[in-house]
Amino acid sequence: MAETTYATVQDVAAGFRPLTASEEQIASRLLVESAIIIDAYNANASADAKNIVSCRMVRRSIGSSGDVPIGASQGSMSALGYSQSWTMGATGSTGELYLNRMDKKLLGAGNAIGSYSPLQELVPQQEVES
Repeated sequence: MAETTYATVQDVAAGFRPLTASEEQIASRLLVESAIIIDAYNANASADAKNIVSCRMVRRSIGSSGDVPIGASQGSMSALGYSQSWTMGATGSTGELYLNRMDKKLLGAGNAIGSYSPLQELVPQQEVES
C-alpha cells in the first residue's frame, strides 16, 4: 500500500535548514503521519495548502539546529553549575505533530462553530420570504 505524503523531505529542508541524514529519515516518516492528520481535518484542501502545512508540521517537530528547542519562549543556561531551564510557548509541545491555528485556516478548517441535528431533516422547512 502506497503511503500518501503532501511534501518531500527536500521541501521541508528548502524553507528551513539543511537536514542531517537521520533527520531526513525522521522527516520522511513524519510526512506520512502529517498527511493522515491533514486528511482528518480536510482531505479536500488544495494541494498547495497541504504541502505548506505538511512542511510546517514537520519543521516544528524536528526543531531548530541551535541549543534552544523550537517552541521555547525563554531559556537560560549556566556553565559550571550545569543548569538549563526552558519555558515552553503556548503550545507546550516539542517533537509531536500538530496543527496550529494558521495551519487549520490554510486547510479551510478554521474556527467555525456550528452544529447539525440529524432530526433537522425530519422537520419540514418553510420558505422564508425576502
